[in-house]
Amino acid sequence: MGIIVGNDTRLVVQGITGNDGSFHTQRMLEYGTNVVAGVTPGKGGQVFEHEGHRIPIFNTMLEAAEETAANASCVFVPPAFAADAVCEAASAGMDVIVAITEGIPVLDSIKQYQFAARFGSVLIGPNCPGIVTVGECKVGIMPAKIFTPGPVGLISRSGTLTYEVVNALTEAGIGQSTCIGIGGDPMIGTTFLDLLVEFEADPKTECVVVVGEIGGSDEEDAAEFVREMSKPVVGFISGRTAPQGKRMGHAGAIVSGNKGTAESKVAAFNEAGIKLADITMQIPDLVKSVL
Repeated sequence: MGIIVGNDTRLVVQGITGNDGSFHTQRMLEYGTNVVAGVTPGKGGQVFEHEGHRIPIFNTMLEAAEETAANASCVFVPPAFAADAVCEAASAGMDVIVAITEGIPVLDSIKQYQFAARFGSVLIGPNCPGIVTVGECKVGIMPAKIFTPGPVGLISRSGTLTYEVVNALTEAGIGQSTCIGIGGDPMIGTTFLDLLVEFEADPKTECVVVVGEIGGSDEEDAAEFVREMSKPVVGFISGRTAPQGKRMGHAGAIVSGNKGTAESKVAAFNEAGIKLADITMQIPDLVKSVL
């Protein structure tokens, strides 16, 4: 068990015939994800084949949903069209939409966020590595071999740090329930707070790791909720040496004045009782200390 996706996920891959969509569809199928359809306008009626899997391709999300009872989508559509793809998925009734695409204009991201919220879809991303409920379902681009089943949930703004922390946990003999990369753009769908609420209610998750970074106030908002949680939380904040006014890495990782600084996030985590790692390799030992 885990959160957001699992054995009951029936996935559509939007942009399945592109290089990225094709490659990662193969990896998701190999993990055991139930990919039921692909969507590429103009290529409806074709079939995507991989190791005995035959995935029908449709021209629209509505056709894919009606024919396959799909309930989730993964977006590998170029930036200029990705927001429309998200909106199409939401209007077709997808419960979960994972937007992998990087470089979506901010105004488009605002539109897709509002559209997904209107239709009640959970939007993860954009510019994210996706989500894995370990042993059940992988949606996105995360490398499957680093995961092992267990009781630790993980939320991260950074894809690379997601992989680094998961790998460190696995090497330390600590398994994971669900791991999510929420993306580092200024406007994203699902936040730390949203996912902490989900993990708090998940009986299989006993501890949560939160990997944040400079910029924005999502980490501070999450820290307020952690005060009320019954489950322990371990944290890490990247970008502590970033100079003010400079973007370090993600588009959302920019510090303006006193807002979004590493110091403010560290202080919020400490006040909430979150055990805070100075470097990522300390995270497994901190997790062991609270489990």
